Parts: sequence; structure tokens; C-alpha cells
Amino acid sequence: MASKAPRLNILGIGVNAVTLDDAVATLAETIESHSHEYVCVVPAHSVMACVRDPSLRPIFNGAGMCTPDGMAIVWLLRLHGHREVSRVYGPDLMLAVCERSLAAGWSHFFLGGAAGVAEELVLHLEKRCPGLRVAGVLSPPFRPFSAAEDDEMIARINATGPDIVWVALGSPNQERWMAEHEGKLSAPVMVGVGAAFDFLSGRKAQAPRWMQRSGLEWLFRWADEPLRLFPRYARYPLFAVLVLAQALGLVRYETGDAGARGHARGGTP
Repeated sequence: MASKAPRLNILGIGVNAVTLDDAVATLAETIESHSHEYVCVVPAHSVMACVRDPSLRPIFNGAGMCTPDGMAIVWLLRLHGHREVSRVYGPDLMLAVCERSLAAGWSHFFLGGAAGVAEELVLHLEKRCPGLRVAGVLSPPFRPFSAAEDDEMIARINATGPDIVWVALGSPNQERWMAEHEGKLSAPVMVGVGAAFDFLSGRKAQAPRWMQRSGLEWLFRWADEPLRLFPRYARYPLFAVLVLAQALGLVRYETGDAGARGHARGGTP
């Protein structure tokens, strides 16, 4: 069941005006209705990835829900009248759904991360959520999969019968993978959560909450991984320029498939 929350068109990506509680409720409805959806968490750098590569746009807009994962996205949604919106951060979403699943009985499959990370993640989650149902873990290699490898991954996941598959293959690879496998997996929900495996397993430090709330998390992460993250954050000034140009009507971005999932509106239709 796709989110009923309206979508704001941010440079051609329709981002749902949701809170963390809204996102968890949507996932619950999807599982209970036995639908097949995937969910994208959307920070500014994912939007910029779609600007650079327009083939990604229908992938994000084809998701059942795109959540605002980044304060820049949250502020834009609030600026357009969605005052109640809050950040739906990948690690927070995973923890909230795991807690909800204890009463609901949902099972989880964890796909991605470097060798050993998914196993460490499960240990940390089981300590925080005793009784958590873990269907399985799988850490595929960080390279394109052969058809045989992909078929084997599908078979391994489906054999465990999970309700939720958490996908951490790095963005935008994880979004491409989810879109390609929608309907091939028996699980009702796939959620792309990027670095959440590393954060919740303890492999990487998370920014303090005050930095997350003030939009400075990027600075914390950049200081931790300057070489890897510099290309990503160097595009943020251009993001601000393009958002302003969209708001002034100087450029237009079409959301494409977003119209089928919700109402995308904003600086351009």
C-alpha cells in the first residue's frame, strides 16, 4: 500500500510529507495488506544523483513511499506548508519498525553491508529489541551480480519468508536493486537504508542529535570520511541553487511515475 501522504516535487523527485510515525504506519499497512512495495529514504544527495542521472528518477518516483531523510528536504516540505513533517532517518526508521514488529510478529531480512556487518547489526538489534524475529542475513559482494548470483539471492531471501527486507547496497545501487526486484521477492516491503547497517552495528559513529536536527550531520560525516564524501557534499551548493530556480519557475522537473503513487506538487507540476 503506497503512502497516502502528498508528495512534494523536489527537482523531479516526489518526496512524501510524512513523519516517522506515518512511515511506520504505512509499512504496517503494506505488510498487513500483503502488497509489494519498496521504500526510499531521500536526502539531498539522492535528489542530486537523480539530477545527474535522470534514469534514476522513475526508480525513486516508483517507490511506494519516499521519506525525507535529511533536514534540507524536511525544511523544504515545511516551507511548502507541511508543518508536521519530521525527518525519517534510515537508522531511526529501522529501529522504530523493529520495535513495532515485536508485537506484530514481523520478521526481518538484512541484505547488504560489508562482510560481518549484517551479523553485528543483528546482535545490536536483538539487544535493543529482545525477541526480534530475524529471517536471515546476506552480504553480497560490492560489484554487479551475475544472473545466477541474483537468482540465488532471490531464492535465499524468499526461502526465509521475511515480512521486511532491509537493503543496504549503497545509493543508488540499492534503489535500482529494489525497483528491479519488486514482485520477485515474496516480502511485502523492501526498504533501502544505506549506511544504517554501519551506524546501528557500531561500525561507524553517528552524528550527535543536535547536529542531526540542525542540518549539520553532513559536516560530522565529512570530517569522518573526507575523501569518500567530498564529491557528495560538494554538490550541495548546486542543490540549493537548483531548488531556488525551481521555486522561481526558471526550471521545471517532471516527476513521471510519482503521479501514480501520490500527488507531487511544488515549484513545478
